[in-house]
Amino acid sequence: MIIVSKYIVPKGYVDITLFPFIFLKSQKFKNDSVLLNHERIHLKQQLELFIVFFYIFYGIEWFIKFIKYRNIYSAYKNISFEREAYTHEKDMDYLKKRSFWMFISYL
Repeated sequence: MIIVSKYIVPKGYVDITLFPFIFLKSQKFKNDSVLLNHERIHLKQQLELFIVFFYIFYGIEWFIKFIKYRNIYSAYKNISFEREAYTHEKDMDYLKKRSFWMFISYL
């Protein structure tokens, strides 16, 4: 479900996915198919890890990447979940052919 709310989305971002919702900062992003596909990939990842383990894994991996890169943005871009989503966000059929726990190959 897509919800538009500038109050839930963190500053500096245009969206955030918190299962089962995709929160968008502005109505204009509702028509961005690439952005929505990216977020749907995250929904699938969250389901595969029973939601709570996704957030735990995401936080731990971000922290490790932050130590490695010493940069918040570089840490974010190198998280396995983000690497998978950014790599396939333009492939609108990706979720139909995606293997289970595919994010592991991006570690």
